[in-house]
Amino acid sequence: MESEEESRATSYTTLAPGADFRHELDIRRSRFITVLRRSPTEESARSLVAELRREFHDARHHCSAFVIGPDRMIQRSSDDGEPSGTAGVPMLEALIRRETAVRGTQEANDGGHLSDVAAVVVRYFGGILLGAGGLVRAYSESVSSALDLAPLVRRRRLRLSAMEIRHSDAGRLENELRAAGLVMAPTEYLPSHAVLRVALPDDARDLADAHARVSSLTAGMVELQPEGAEWVDVNFD
Repeated sequence: MESEEESRATSYTTLAPGADFRHELDIRRSRFITVLRRSPTEESARSLVAELRREFHDARHHCSAFVIGPDRMIQRSSDDGEPSGTAGVPMLEALIRRETAVRGTQEANDGGHLSDVAAVVVRYFGGILLGAGGLVRAYSESVSSALDLAPLVRRRRLRLSAMEIRHSDAGRLENELRAAGLVMAPTEYLPSHAVLRVALPDDARDLADAHARVSSLTAGMVELQPEGAEWVDVNFD
């Protein structure tokens, strides 16, 4: 369930669950090792920086950027010794600019923007100075090229609604709702009745359609009651 203040966004794009994603570029003899981590909290993002400082303890720079939250309210970056504005900011901009098209949608909150992602670029200096412009391009390209290859998923907020129904009608109604395309959560069987739950897209039209469907299937005797929301990973449409 969602316990914090609700976001304006109802979906966004993030890294698929699993291990950190790594990608390396060689730019004019300097090694740029990019590590991406799915980071729903600032603590997780900062942990990545600390871990990579220990792993690549002999590297000259461990530059970082991260974007957190469905509305991307937390945005941080660090140049870690590179000239000001040549590393962390370009990395952050690469995260913010990344848009993943969601088929059939055009609105800004339809899941295209990237969030809950931390990026660290570890640089081993190769002896050739890149200049300010070269560094900006190198750090931006490092993050962008890693995102091109990283596994991404859509994260979507679903509304949970429940209905109370007689035990004898629960199986039939659940099957009919599934056949109508609704996503069913586990049914709870209590001594006096059963509780059916559905997970609905956080969209006014979908919610209204679900209410109408339940009313039609139960001759108006059952109503959906809201139970909050939760975020889930879904495949791109």
